Amino acid sequence: MANNKLTVGVIFGSRSVEHDVSIVTAQQIMQAMNPNKYEIVPLYITRDGRWLSGPGLRDIQNFQLDDIAQVATVYEVMFSSNTRYPGIIYPPLAGRLQKNTFQRIDVAFCAVHGTHGEDGTLQGLLEMANVPYIGTGVLASAIANHKIVTKALLKQYDIPVLEAVAFTRRDWLANPTPILERITEQGYPAFVKPATLGSSIGIAKIENEDQARLYVDVAASLAQDLLVERALVGGVEINCSVMGNTEIQASVLEQPLSGEEFLTYDEKYMRGKGGKSAGMKGADRIIPAPLSPEMTAKVQDIAKRAFVAIQGQGIARIDFLVKPDLGEVWLNEINTLPGSLSFYLWEKSGKTASQVVDELIQLGLQRHAEKRQTTFDYRSKLLEHAANRGLAGVKK
Repeated sequence: MANNKLTVGVIFGSRSVEHDVSIVTAQQIMQAMNPNKYEIVPLYITRDGRWLSGPGLRDIQNFQLDDIAQVATVYEVMFSSNTRYPGIIYPPLAGRLQKNTFQRIDVAFCAVHGTHGEDGTLQGLLEMANVPYIGTGVLASAIANHKIVTKALLKQYDIPVLEAVAFTRRDWLANPTPILERITEQGYPAFVKPATLGSSIGIAKIENEDQARLYVDVAASLAQDLLVERALVGGVEINCSVMGNTEIQASVLEQPLSGEEFLTYDEKYMRGKGGKSAGMKGADRIIPAPLSPEMTAKVQDIAKRAFVAIQGQGIARIDFLVKPDLGEVWLNEINTLPGSLSFYLWEKSGKTASQVVDELIQLGLQRHAEKRQTTFDYRSKLLEHAANRGLAGVKK
């Protein structure tokens, strides 16, 4: 009987400070995938950039080892960006015939958080290889991953965002004084944020200039681009997930609950029942968020508009700060895949995790089919001209 399963490569790990979060996310994705529909191929990128595959990557306990590559069912592989052979190459192992083994990937599920994953770099690799993938494309991923660029773009679409002082690590190290003056002029309290990281890594609340110096130094060790955003006193955090390519759906809203001024890394990922990590699903929250129908509709509308503004496709979770009594809403952050993979929001919206995965895979394949309608081959007479007249005759 023919195997009609789609081969789905779940890519996770990589050289990122959010490496551990990515491992948890990938396990959740693979658990949600129907094995009767999909052949699941885990593709783990180690902290130093090696690509590994094999069934041993399905067991999260193996990631406690110093070198998971030593597990008998984990193999070092190479990713092929050759468009004739898009997928992974297994080098010959001892005792096997001395030849490479190739496995085609039908669609890739990007589960790398942060740098070298959420920022558009992994999406660019898959575009070069002509492999269909799930989630936002290169442009939308890069925009959403950079908080400063996100703010600048959304302002052009009249989407409210909080004001912030933006600067580079180079400028901070060269002369922090003018930057501190701008921060003071903007006012305290405020939040220091690395512009290109998620999972609340590097974020700190500051109340004065001494704290600004301390925590900007910390953030500058994590990212080249930085911002200090004014704090919204009395604001409530509200999140909404959106999904689709052209027809965008919005989930129910949630209000995360935190004992801190913002949802910390530990609260996001380490408060699962029984001490187990359940990702964002394990954090405390109210679903649906206790907002009026009018405020709920307003937040959902802004979420969909923002997703369209960045040319988003697939799925995103969009985080807001809201003052319900005043009817005021500010967009705080756009989380693309995998940071957006809020199964719990869609479960409360009537979709199981498996249904969400199925829908995302179809959206990724649909986008790839649309891309195939674009011509990338243009034949000119330039090479003939250069061959006949020499390179000196070619205009630069």
